[in-house]
Amino acid sequence: MLSIAIPSKTEKFLDNTIRDVLKNATGEIEIFPILDGYDCERIDDPRVHYIVLPSDGKMQKRHGINEMVKRCHGEYVMTLDAHCMVAPGFDEQLIKDHQPNWVQVPQRRRLDADNWCEQDQGGRPPIDYEYFMWNSFIKDKGLHGYKWDSRTIERKDIMLDDTICIQASMWFMTKKWYQDRGFMNADRYMGWGAECEEIVFETLKAGGRVITNKNTWYAHLHKGQKHGRMYHMNRSEQHASYDNSYNYWVHENKDFFIKLIDGSPKMPNWPDNWKEQVYGDK
Repeated sequence: MLSIAIPSKTEKFLDNTIRDVLKNATGEIEIFPILDGYDCERIDDPRVHYIVLPSDGKMQKRHGINEMVKRCHGEYVMTLDAHCMVAPGFDEQLIKDHQPNWVQVPQRRRLDADNWCEQDQGGRPPIDYEYFMWNSFIKDKGLHGYKWDSRTIERKDIMLDDTICIQASMWFMTKKWYQDRGFMNADRYMGWGAECEEIVFETLKAGGRVITNKNTWYAHLHKGQKHGRMYHMNRSEQHASYDNSYNYWVHENKDFFIKLIDGSPKMPNWPDNWKEQVYGDK
């Protein structure tokens, strides 16, 4: 069984997302919509189990996912943003390709939420890889990802490939890997933010792999001005999450971080002397 968390904070496409998963899953699943501080009308399906978190003025995405993992019955666990559609048979494909110490992320495409279909790509490639933007890293002291089109094009025929940066709008792993790694650590990362660093770096540090899987896909809404944020953010909490993550991985785990960056494909705009600029090392 695959257990799926769909965190929501008054997301207007939540029902669309749940129904899309129910329609396109071909194996045994259970879905846990996580309502962060609110309630809504329910979809009546025995596979859907709502979790309602009490409102306390904070973001509780991590808390809700942890609650789902406590309650769920699946050998595999997954999260999905509440404004996504998925490929037919996505669940069985991920399970078929999986290894116990992997985290998988399907190919990301773009969603036309108003018509609930894939958006016309206009010649743009899908998103198979992301990289950490140097300008944000050095100026804002934050690890923020951006789509890596050139790598997506160069490696389009490698269907299962390693990556060091993900958006975290969808990820898949075994429940055991999740529990063994202690993911969704709200003490360190607060309620929302820095999921990429937590999931990717903890996995790689433990000897696992983070895989972009192009054998299946999901389509994610880029909300922009038309749809707005939807999952309302507490900005001070968000920035605290980013700051804590940066300090923990870049400084407290300095040796790991240097080895990771030096051993990975060179990311766009990262200078050769990046360590000198970050640490003063020559």
